[in-house]
Amino acid sequence: MKNKSLLGDFYDFPKGTMAIGRLDHDSEGLLLLTTDGVTSHKVRNKSIEKEYYAQVDGVITEEAVSKLQNGVEITVSGKKYLTLPCKSFALKGEPNLPNRGRNIRDSRHGPTSWVSITVCEGKKRQVRKMTAAVGFPTLRLVRVRIGDIHIDDLLPAEVVCLPDVNDALN
Repeated sequence: MKNKSLLGDFYDFPKGTMAIGRLDHDSEGLLLLTTDGVTSHKVRNKSIEKEYYAQVDGVITEEAVSKLQNGVEITVSGKKYLTLPCKSFALKGEPNLPNRGRNIRDSRHGPTSWVSITVCEGKKRQVRKMTAAVGFPTLRLVRVRIGDIHIDDLLPAEVVCLPDVNDALN
C-alpha cells in the first residue's frame, strides 16, 4: 500500500519532469518542475531568492528577526554552519494561504506568529533550523516565492504551465 502521493498522481507530466529543489514532508508551497537540467541548476543557484512564510511558536521579536537577517548558526550534516544573511520580517497577521490539511495546534497551546524569510541557499530543513535557533520553532512552513514566481492564489496540487520560466527567474 502506497502512503505518499507522487507528482504523477496529480497531473500527467511530460517524460523527464523533475522537481527543482525540494520541499520536505512537513512543508508546503510553490514547487517548480522542469524537463531542463540547466533551468534546474539555475534555480538552485544562490542568485535566485526563495521566500518562505513560517508560522512560529510564540510572538516573534524584532531581536529574533534581526538575528535571522544577519545569519544564525545551525547544524548541517552534523557540522556547525553559519547561514548567509537573509531578508526577514514579521508578518502582520496571518497570510492568505489555503487551509492546511491538518491542524498544527489550537490557541490553547499559546500564541503563534508569522515571519517571512527569504534565502538564497537551500540547506536541508534550513528555515526550520533558523527559526529554532532564534527561539521560535516553526509550526508551519510555506514556500511562497522562487525568484519572481509567486504562489499567489495557487491551490495545493494545482498545476500552472509557465511559458518561459527563465524570464521569471531573472
